Amino acid sequence: MIFTLGLRNLFHGGMRFVATVVGIAFSIMLVMVQLGLYQGFAQQVTSMIERADADLWVVRSGTKSFEEASLLSGRERYRALVTPGVASVETLVVGHAEWRKPNGGSVTITLIGSDPQRSKLAPWNVAEGDAADLALTAAVVIDRFSLDLLGVRGRGDKAHIEDNMVRVVALTNGIRSFTTVPYVFTTTERARSYVGAASAQSTHLVVHLAAGADVAAMRARLVAVLPDDEVLTRAEFAARSRAHWLSSTGAGVTLLAGAVLGIIVGTVIVAQTLYASTKDHLGEFATLRALGSSAGWMHRVIFWQAIISAAIGYGLASVGGFVIVRSTSGTALTIVITAELMFILLLVTIGMCIVSALGAIAKVVRIDPALVFVR
Repeated sequence: MIFTLGLRNLFHGGMRFVATVVGIAFSIMLVMVQLGLYQGFAQQVTSMIERADADLWVVRSGTKSFEEASLLSGRERYRALVTPGVASVETLVVGHAEWRKPNGGSVTITLIGSDPQRSKLAPWNVAEGDAADLALTAAVVIDRFSLDLLGVRGRGDKAHIEDNMVRVVALTNGIRSFTTVPYVFTTTERARSYVGAASAQSTHLVVHLAAGADVAAMRARLVAVLPDDEVLTRAEFAARSRAHWLSSTGAGVTLLAGAVLGIIVGTVIVAQTLYASTKDHLGEFATLRALGSSAGWMHRVIFWQAIISAAIGYGLASVGGFVIVRSTSGTALTIVITAELMFILLLVTIGMCIVSALGAIAKVVRIDPALVFVR
């Protein structure tokens, strides 16, 4: 009976009810997109760190993120290699350089220099060509998404990095930077020459430990032999990168602020509808009170109205969100919608609508049963 009465009250509103569920849907879609972008940015920020699968990272002191690293002196790798418990140490050269397009103009790129035979940061998801071709003279690998930005059409095209001629030998699919600065893969030695580094220098050391080695203990050992640099676990380096790009730059705060705004707008829309619906049915509620219905019973009617509105609005938002994710899958905007996020959004929608019902409940609490005789 409570559910039926709540449903009829809502549908009795006609276009007002339609406007409410559409408003809820758009509010939740806004929250979904903002939080999905936040999750997408967070994943992209740490994608290279997670891909490298290092037990420990060695970087210059003060390094804020994977892309913003300074050159190490070159002696650190040998000191790390002779430390008991270290299985291998891989060198990476990551830096920014100027890409000069074949038909004029230039853009900034992020160079990633690694060992194409052994490194997990060698190009992956190769769609055209072979990553092993990086061993060829002047070879680079880029992502399909960056073709237009870099002014090339595909494999075999030539361009310049700084004053050095390079040739595209393979294309990857889906390796994109959250900053939209294209990644360009090459060998460690070639990257050194492009950024002006000495023969032994690198920006990162990827440390793999021997089987069974304790990460915390090994970190302490490496800190002792590398006092002028930082030794970070994978989780620490990922957290630092996220903090730099999502907190320090304000990007994360902006996305979260948009999500909060969506919740506020949705709450106001539902509150207005439920309050107006309750006001329109004051006579009916007064009759129920006069017949002996308890205040709690009528409160549950209003709560059911809120939950029904939440369910319909959430359903519409889920469909709309799925369409948005599919339509932006090939763009620079990476929207990540997980099952956990959808469950959280369901709770947010229900909570938003229940909070909105409080104003209508306050109106019912003050209702005078004698109102039925006045009408």
